Amino acid sequence: MTTGTTDTAAAGAAAERLADTSLLRFATAGSVDDGKSTLVGRLLHDSKSVLADQLEAVEHASRSRGADGPDLALLTDGLRAEREQGITIDVAYRYFATPRRRFILADTPGHVQYTRNMVTGASTAELAIILVDARNGVVEQTRRHAAVAALLRVPHVVLAVNKMDLVGYEESVFSAIAGEFASYAASLGVPEVTAIPISALAGDNVVEPSARMDWYSGPTVLEHLETVPVSHDLAACPARFPVQYVIRPQTPEHPDYRGYAGQIASGVLSVGQSVTVLPSGRTSTITGIDLLGQSVRTAWAPQSVTVQLADDLDISRGDLIAPADVAPDTTQDVAATVCHLNDSPLRVGQRVLLKHTTRTVKAIVKEIPSRLALDDLSLHPEPGELAANDIGRVRLRTAEPLPLDAYALSRRTGSFLLIDPADGATLTAGMAGDAFAEAARATRDAAGAAEDDGWDF
Repeated sequence: MTTGTTDTAAAGAAAERLADTSLLRFATAGSVDDGKSTLVGRLLHDSKSVLADQLEAVEHASRSRGADGPDLALLTDGLRAEREQGITIDVAYRYFATPRRRFILADTPGHVQYTRNMVTGASTAELAIILVDARNGVVEQTRRHAAVAALLRVPHVVLAVNKMDLVGYEESVFSAIAGEFASYAASLGVPEVTAIPISALAGDNVVEPSARMDWYSGPTVLEHLETVPVSHDLAACPARFPVQYVIRPQTPEHPDYRGYAGQIASGVLSVGQSVTVLPSGRTSTITGIDLLGQSVRTAWAPQSVTVQLADDLDISRGDLIAPADVAPDTTQDVAATVCHLNDSPLRVGQRVLLKHTTRTVKAIVKEIPSRLALDDLSLHPEPGELAANDIGRVRLRTAEPLPLDAYALSRRTGSFLLIDPADGATLTAGMAGDAFAEAARATRDAAGAAEDDGWDF
């Protein structure tokens, strides 16, 4: 009997092929009832990424709700409250793979009060799928999600015009919506939008091409997900190593060992490299790098390593190790674009905690220069406060200097959270630098426009 050996060999070969495929992180967003969960369910079902027992459970739940067939939205709407209300409340993460690529998807809520959850789901995404109901077109929530995608610098945006079956699969309806969204996205500085007409309920252009929209010759949703370039090469960015823990074993074998452990946020570290420790500004040289208990000469993001330095410096959790020639500047005056997440408003004069990588410091909100109006992208000056889901600009003063990169340079070391010091609740997600000003200016420069872009703060 050789069946077991053959099965084991086949499984091993499949695992090797899977390990060689690239990984794409993507998020879905859209208004309530635009069909996000149905799209995700259809994507999982038609790509054969649903286990038999999962499908059986969905079919049983669908029958109990009086549905004629399986409600594929239930594959992601896992909370009891979500099923009862028929909406997505929390971010639902799903992992699946095809022979061409591995995927981590975040199905984010559509209700306006849960827009803040999109920030969570899209913060690490390389692609965002924004759904639009073909009957309603681009609405305020569509613009809000596009603004969040632009703010978080998601490299690729897909506009999925859903429910095409309810508008007779008319090309003119799709073209009008795609044109309006493309114009709005360009004003935000979104570099690329791929528009796809779909019916998630019927399966048109999700995994298989639609025979009812022969006027469309572009890719299906899955085909685009499998072929879009993945650009999260953290090793190509300047090296940043936030210290998480100082290791002092004090054993007879290692009486003088002092290592600084953490995860490399970006770039490459090498033995012999000259580095600067921030915020102190002291310099040293890397004498050793330990990875999984073994000494290595080089390590790169996002590996977790222990770094040893030539000099006995005062280094603790929250310090940042960076190459001496490309170390970020430190500052106590932080200007940033933010998305406010908490139900309690953020106000001028408010005292907060600012968490940046592994470092948390006290801070105060010195100014809120402007709030973004999503309907016409105008700026409301000096609003005084930011309510939940508002996007705006803030200026903060921190109690200690921080080594902040511009968010345009690094999504990891250019971002931070504002935290309520009283109860530890997350208040605001921040991106250092003029995120929208830079995006709009880049769009204007690319178009050769000379007029004022209106985004200067």
